[in-house]
Amino acid sequence: MARTALVVGGGGREHALVRALSRSATRPRIVCAPGNAGIAAHADIRKVNPTDPAEVVRVAREESVDLAVIGPEAPLVAGVADALRAAGIATVGPTAGAARIEGSKAFAKEIMDYAGVPTAEGGTVQTVADGLSLAADLGYPVAIKADGLAAGKGVTVARSEAEATQALTACLEHRVFGEAGDTCVVEEGLVGKEVSLIAVSDGWRVSRFPAARDYKPIRDGDEGPNTGGMGSVSPIPDLDDELADQLVELVHRPVIAAMAERGTPFSGVLYAGLMMTADGPKVLEFNVRFGDPETQAILPRLGEDTFDLLLALAHGELPDRPVRVRPEAVVAVVLASEGYPGEIRTGDPITGLAAAEDAGADVFHAGTVVGERGEIVTSGGRVLAVSARGATVADARASAYHCAGLIGFDGVQYRTDIGAGL
Repeated sequence: MARTALVVGGGGREHALVRALSRSATRPRIVCAPGNAGIAAHADIRKVNPTDPAEVVRVAREESVDLAVIGPEAPLVAGVADALRAAGIATVGPTAGAARIEGSKAFAKEIMDYAGVPTAEGGTVQTVADGLSLAADLGYPVAIKADGLAAGKGVTVARSEAEATQALTACLEHRVFGEAGDTCVVEEGLVGKEVSLIAVSDGWRVSRFPAARDYKPIRDGDEGPNTGGMGSVSPIPDLDDELADQLVELVHRPVIAAMAERGTPFSGVLYAGLMMTADGPKVLEFNVRFGDPETQAILPRLGEDTFDLLLALAHGELPDRPVRVRPEAVVAVVLASEGYPGEIRTGDPITGLAAAEDAGADVFHAGTVVGERGEIVTSGGRVLAVSARGATVADARASAYHCAGLIGFDGVQYRTDIGAGL
């Protein structure tokens, strides 16, 4: 009897997970809740609220799910993993208590201090005046972060008092991030190269994925406001396997051990966003799920069965070793709607999807729906991630941009420098 996997979520990361699971030798039937127009080609779609634990459990029971994989952070913080496990369903994703390491940046700083993990100096504030005082003590530039979940957009690097005032006022007084911005974290601005290092843990064993680089600002040269991510690349020459293994010992294992000691054991995906400074690596943030769009560059490189690996994780039988990877490089380029990351336009028909796939790309859907005439149209800020392989990063980059150029919709925007110079 075929096994069934449930992927919770409906973005580009979830499409990458669905694709990877569909290529398993196990040939599982895949259900995705709520999914999107692209995911519907590879999975049975269930239109439910992914942050409603009862609804997700109901779907999992109805579909006789053998493995549930939770993609986004919001369902994890809402306790969906807790509910699935309570229903006896093998689940990839931490408890709501453990997910606080992403859901609260202040909590993450507390854990890092407890575990002795290197991170930026800083503190938490709840007023603009206190934030400006702390920023002055740290010296500019400073990073100003909404404490809670803000869809990857809650961070501002302020290079002056005026910029800090604007960011703190928007967060704490104008409440542009809602409750997520009731508290702000103000940190010293770190200088260096940013890298993403994702590992999975069943609470004690750790298995590391290859390193990747995410490109957050909207425009080339890292200019403009931050987004949820405009592209990614793996591997990266400045973080080889030896250094990645050292970082797991420095960052991931101590944090996992600290969380167990504090009564919130961690089982799931632990993503460390790191800045490689002149003084050594420092953690910028933790996420408790696969990164987006890093997943779109990492999973196509996986050299072992995704279903088997994640099932072992869910059952507490994870191999304590790096995951096996293919030697090829992968570059993922995000195509975004006009206006993103601000006010966006939606409903534009998308052309060239089949041509890009035929040219060798994996086209992962993030913000798409089926239009009134049966065509696929834009429905979000980040619309697609076009991922392509190559013998080198340069080869993968050339292929990704060639394939991205085959896709069109009104107002499309994307960076042209993803993976450049690597």
